[in-house]
Amino acid sequence: MDVRSTEAVSPEIEHNGTVPVWYLIRPREMRKATEGGYLELANEFEVPVGGEVFPHSHPTHEFYYVLSGSGTMVIDGEERQVSPRDLVYIPPGALHSLKNTGASEPILCFCFAVGVKGTGKINYTSH
Repeated sequence: MDVRSTEAVSPEIEHNGTVPVWYLIRPREMRKATEGGYLELANEFEVPVGGEVFPHSHPTHEFYYVLSGSGTMVIDGEERQVSPRDLVYIPPGALHSLKNTGASEPILCFCFAVGVKGTGKINYTSH
């Protein structure tokens, strides 16, 4: 499972020395894996206390960036705890779910997905 945290990355000074940047994915690092793809979606979602995202898969490279809350991410049967500032990579076709294990705070995530070249329309409601 690929989970990266800004807590484990040293910032680099970018943009003519004006801002620190914490790279979770280095420039061009995923070029080969996503070649010919396209930005499928970008959204924010919430998992309430005691809630869980239904296990599902998509033909996309999907990324969750945890903004708040904590929980257990499961990708193809492998479990890992996630918390704010973690970036989770979910490969195309991987069965995945996210369960809120916190006692008082929903999990809030920013999500984006890169579609795989040649993939048809995806129904996210029933997946």
